[in-house]
Amino acid sequence: MGDSVQSLLMGGSASAAARTPLFQVPRPSFRAAASELTPAQRKAVEFAQQQILRAQQSQRHQLQCAASTTGSVKPAKSKAAYPTAATISFRHILGEVLRSLRTKDHKTLREVSQKAGVSLGYLSEVERGQKEASSELLGSISSALGMRLSQTLRLVADEVERVENAQGLAAMALSH
Repeated sequence: MGDSVQSLLMGGSASAAARTPLFQVPRPSFRAAASELTPAQRKAVEFAQQQILRAQQSQRHQLQCAASTTGSVKPAKSKAAYPTAATISFRHILGEVLRSLRTKDHKTLREVSQKAGVSLGYLSEVERGQKEASSELLGSISSALGMRLSQTLRLVADEVERVENAQGLAAMALSH
């Protein structure tokens, strides 16, 4: 991508590009630099602008829907499927943490399930937040991942706190 296109998308100079996220780029800067672009580049910029606007609208819509149905706000998380802000699912967060630990170590579900002594299907359901893991099973899975149970639980507690904080910030943003 040319420097002028990158600069245009990021809202200014190359140094500003490193600091300014796409979704906060002011519209006038797009128009100012548009005269330097080829028609194909202009089309790419317009497409990027549309994608940004759609993402912003989608996020606002999701927050409004969550607020109207639960009286609270759903966390803005890319992958997680947390039910609502009113209820934080320990099961979902635990599964996300376990999957993150497993993939960070480049281990397959099969490797971890065999080492932990649990069926592959059950481990998959635990990772997806569909099944509760007993303390004994959680200890076995943690051990198979090279972690102590206390370390795994600390990671889960940290993620729960992060989600709670995110929900609190989102709820404050909607109330203002």
